Amino acid sequence: MRIVVCICQVPDIASVVTVVDGRIDLSRLSRVMNPYDEYAVEEAVRLKELLPGSEVTVMTATEESGRDLLRKALAMGADRAFELLSPSLEDSFQIASVLSGAIRERYADALPDLVLCGRESFDHQNAAVPAMLAGMLGIAFTGPVTAISASREIVEFERETESGIECLQAAYPLVVSAEKGLNIPRKTGIRQVMEARKKPIETISVSQPPASLLRLQGVVPVSAEKNCRFATNARELAGLLLRDGCIPKGEE
Repeated sequence: MRIVVCICQVPDIASVVTVVDGRIDLSRLSRVMNPYDEYAVEEAVRLKELLPGSEVTVMTATEESGRDLLRKALAMGADRAFELLSPSLEDSFQIASVLSGAIRERYADALPDLVLCGRESFDHQNAAVPAMLAGMLGIAFTGPVTAISASREIVEFERETESGIECLQAAYPLVVSAEKGLNIPRKTGIRQVMEARKKPIETISVSQPPASLLRLQGVVPVSAEKNCRFATNARELAGLLLRDGCIPKGEE
C-alpha cells in the first residue's frame, strides 16, 4: 500500500507572544507539527506495520523551511519526505493545489492508495484542505475519523456524529482526515531521530501557486461597547431588525 500524509506547522501554544509598540511580536514564537497531523502520521505508520511492503511518504506545503517538521515524521516511521516550498500560501485552496500537484507528479502512474491529513490546523481551523485535496485528485473523501481498520482491498472507518458512531467502508484510493482519539502518537528517541537523518528529504520549489481566493482588506479591532435594545413584542423586534438592515426589505 502506498500512503501519503500531508502535514503542516502551527505555532506552539506554549510560545511567548507579546505586543511591542502596538504590534504583535512573533520573534519568540516556535512552531511544531500540527497535533491532528500527528494522529495522521501515527496511523499511517501503524498501517505500514500491519501491511508489510507498504510505504509512507510525508509532504508539507510551506512558505518557510519545514525540514524539522519532516524529520519528526521520518523519526516516527515515515519512509520519504517532500518539502514543497512556495513564496505565497494564503489560503486552503492554494495549499491543497500545491499538495495535489505534487502528488500527481510523484504518482503519475497511479494515485496513492490512501492520503491521510489532520482534521484541521490549530491556527486557521478551516478543516478545508482534506476535502479540497480529494476534489482536486478526483477521489473520495471521508472524515474526521476516530478508528481505521484496513486490508489491501478495502478500508473501514468510524467517525463520531451527533446521532452516534457512524461506520463506513470504502475502496481505494481515498483521502481521510484524522480526528483526536484515532490513536496515541508514539514518542521518538535518539535512535529514531538519528535514523531519520539518513532518510531522504526532497525539496521542490513551487514558483507560481494558483491565485488566492481570499483577499484581506484590513483588520479592525472588536468594539467592547454594547448597544442593547429591548423589544416588547415580535412586531417591534421585526421593526428594529428592519431599520438596522438585518432583514432585507424584500423579505419583510
